[in-house]
Amino acid sequence: MRNKFVLFMVNLFKMIKALLIILSAVFKVFSRLIHHLFKTITNKLRFSITFKITATYVFLFLLIFSLMSVGITVSFSFYIKNNEPEYYVLFLATILVIFNIIGLVSIIFFGSKASRRLLAPIKVMTGTVKQISINALDKKLDVSGSKDELKDLAKTFNDMLDRIQKSVEQQNQFVSDASHELRTPIAVIQGYADLLNRWGKNDPRVLEESISAIKSEAVSMKSLVEKLLFLARGDKNTQRVEKTDFLLSEVINEILKETRLIDKSHHILSEQNEDLIIHADQKLIKEAVRIFMDNSIKFTPAGGTIKLNLYGKNKRAFISIEDTGIGISREDLPHIFNRFYRADKSRTKSSGGTGLGLAIAKWIIDNHHGKIDVWSELNAGTVVRIGLPLKATGKSATGGGSRV
Repeated sequence: MRNKFVLFMVNLFKMIKALLIILSAVFKVFSRLIHHLFKTITNKLRFSITFKITATYVFLFLLIFSLMSVGITVSFSFYIKNNEPEYYVLFLATILVIFNIIGLVSIIFFGSKASRRLLAPIKVMTGTVKQISINALDKKLDVSGSKDELKDLAKTFNDMLDRIQKSVEQQNQFVSDASHELRTPIAVIQGYADLLNRWGKNDPRVLEESISAIKSEAVSMKSLVEKLLFLARGDKNTQRVEKTDFLLSEVINEILKETRLIDKSHHILSEQNEDLIIHADQKLIKEAVRIFMDNSIKFTPAGGTIKLNLYGKNKRAFISIEDTGIGISREDLPHIFNRFYRADKSRTKSSGGTGLGLAIAKWIIDNHHGKIDVWSELNAGTVVRIGLPLKATGKSATGGGSRV
């Protein structure tokens, strides 16, 4: 019987060897097909990483369980055939050791392949991230492949890169535009300073003209720098906003009075001015409305009409500025709140504009939870509507400052 056992073991090893050869050949033939099928399924269907890891463990468990079952079945069939219980335990132990070794090798093989496949996107992402710098923000993570949390992470990271790239581009454009705006008054001041140095001491007319021009450009530079500082503080969330409860109608009346005092060439009208209370920074709100009024004055021909109205609707206060000016083209309208943007560069420059006023007005309204709507038609006029939340019912009138 011992010879039978040895012979059986030899045949068993031959069978296992043949089985491994067959499995290896089958794997080589069908590995590409299986890989393509697996890739197609995972691309069309969304499987989470947790599901993939769980499925891998289940597969490996079933593999071990199947090998153990085969080993026990083979050993039990040997016992039934030979009816030798004294060899059964030895045979079973031998079978289990052999199939455990096969199972361990299979786990290492399939586990490593599964791990490499699961971690491959992370390796690609890591390589891409290493190539990203402040001067190479156009690099993007590959979002193709299986649909899982890593794809969501890559898309989120790409969105973040897009926002950073946009912010950097805006910052570079802002610095470039600011430098360009400051270059002109500096050149004018330098030119008149040279003129003073050559002839101004002996020519009263040149002296007066130079001093007047230098003062004018200095005022323009001061205004530009103040606006730049305002926007810079706004970008850093350090611009103070002193919010109190106040009658918005009083602010509208002040603007109407001041505008009528300084502008005699337009018809300044107000058809509606309701008594509405809001909780906001009175100075900043007045500045925002003043910016839109100034724009209407600049771009409305003499004799034109400018209307400033205030009314309430749906728990919001609406300030409407309507003019009969030159209007804004459809191409320019989406960009009017961009910094340094000028729909009509020649007119804006001659009117002393910096291209920052509307950007400041939008920042003010946005930071009061408001909204600005603009309708315009070339050679017909423009309507600006500012919506601000009314003071909540039962809220006490409080003052004080806050940083936003």
